[in-house]
Amino acid sequence: MILVTLGTQDKDFTRLLKAIDREIENKNIKEKVIVQAGFTKYKSKNMEIFDLIPNEKLEELVKECNILITHGGVGSILMGIKNNKKVIAAARLKYYKEHTNDHQKQIINEFVDKGYILELSDFNKLGDILKEIKKFKPNKFVSNTRNFTKKVEEYIEEENNISWYNKYRKNTSYGYRGILLSVINLLIFYLLKNNLELSNDILISYVLTIFIGVILSLIMDIKYDSKRFIITNLISLVFEFLLMNCFISILELDMMLSKTIVLLIILIINILIIKFLYKDKR
Repeated sequence: MILVTLGTQDKDFTRLLKAIDREIENKNIKEKVIVQAGFTKYKSKNMEIFDLIPNEKLEELVKECNILITHGGVGSILMGIKNNKKVIAAARLKYYKEHTNDHQKQIINEFVDKGYILELSDFNKLGDILKEIKKFKPNKFVSNTRNFTKKVEEYIEEENNISWYNKYRKNTSYGYRGILLSVINLLIFYLLKNNLELSNDILISYVLTIFIGVILSLIMDIKYDSKRFIITNLISLVFEFLLMNCFISILELDMMLSKTIVLLIILIINILIIKFLYKDKR
């Protein structure tokens, strides 16, 4: 059985299905052909076509197939080679309005260079590729996700001409929020410092700042892990108490000056905490 996967792109990829249909008509494909077409609308008497199915079912079909013909999506290609299948990959191209850019071409080239798959670049030569795939012995797949993902990101950036601002927009959103929260924290502390004890000033200003931070996150559409968010803030609060008491009681610095210095230190500590807690994510 030959399995064809077009992924979940919202753009049409009938060009590939027409090429496969043509080879079936020419008797170059005699096996059963099952197609996961996604959003591509195509009717054929020669192929069994469905749009989207659960991943579990798709994985079963991958394990059953002899050959996987797929678009240039990383996930689709990896699913094939991780299951030791012979894979033919065809890139969606911007010229045919199959994608917004041609980064799938570069993705496929990476896999081809490592000897994992064959590329279908000329759709009129699908018959030749099908003959070649029968003799093709793919190299054993070695996972190197981090470096590969980095290369894919570089391709996409190059194709889309992503500016430095767009590239780091999410990080700058965190940065803007952090600066704004620090200013709010300092302002709240200033308003409270003449009326309450030091420990209460710190606690109340910090709780209010965290509350405002959550509101700002929702407004700025910043997604965060609630568990890690709580852990980070609790650790920050402990550090703030210790540092404030150290600066005021031991070093005898002015309360507002101490608060300002501590906020700068807390910002650095938060960066280190978050980097440690999220070390499993890019």
